[in-house]
Amino acid sequence: MFDFEGYGPGIFKGAILTMELAALSLVLAFTLGLLGAMGKLSKNRMANGVATTYTTIIRGVPDLVWMMLLYFGGQIMVNAFFDWLYNATDGQIDIFFPFNEFLSGVLTIGFIFGAYMTETFRGAFMAVDAGQIEAGKAYGMSSWQIFRRISFPQMMRHALPGIANNWQVLLKTTALVSIIGLADMVRLATEAAKSTGEPFKFFIPVAIVYLGIAALSDVLFKKLNTVYSAGVVKG
Repeated sequence: MFDFEGYGPGIFKGAILTMELAALSLVLAFTLGLLGAMGKLSKNRMANGVATTYTTIIRGVPDLVWMMLLYFGGQIMVNAFFDWLYNATDGQIDIFFPFNEFLSGVLTIGFIFGAYMTETFRGAFMAVDAGQIEAGKAYGMSSWQIFRRISFPQMMRHALPGIANNWQVLLKTTALVSIIGLADMVRLATEAAKSTGEPFKFFIPVAIVYLGIAALSDVLFKKLNTVYSAGVVKG
């Protein structure tokens, strides 16, 4: 019988933490991806420049480097800002913002994959038939109505394969948070393996958990693809 020698409950909690980290990172990445794509497609030079700079810088630096920079450098910058605010207001505003491992992980992974999502969404928006957008304008729809009823649903149909791929990579990237001390299942399994000298006993279940989440994700994305492909004739 597979014995976890008392480490099982901790690793189980670490698995839940990993799923929470991945889900929140995806929400942030999705939001930044939409904003970035609209910025890159915008005729506004500033919006286009900011979005282009964002995707270029984020994608050009290794994920681990960003993780370390944000965790160690982020807290320093936040503290420096609030120290300046405290001095500028003669002590009337005194704020301490805890920049912990979980928040650092969410922000870092979200920012990284927001850049990849930007390119996914940009290509998907460009694939939407411009004639349908013109038809929406002819019907008197506002920009928001066109986005909600025409652009976004059709963009999602084109973007779903890319989103699914980014999600799978994002899920595996969550293992990096063990480097900054977050007690996810990879870090807890590492500690258990070092303590017992039996790495296979702990890392094989961790691999199975990742595979299980990936398999369930595939099912979910297939259902989403069916929803967003409603009314589309294939073949």
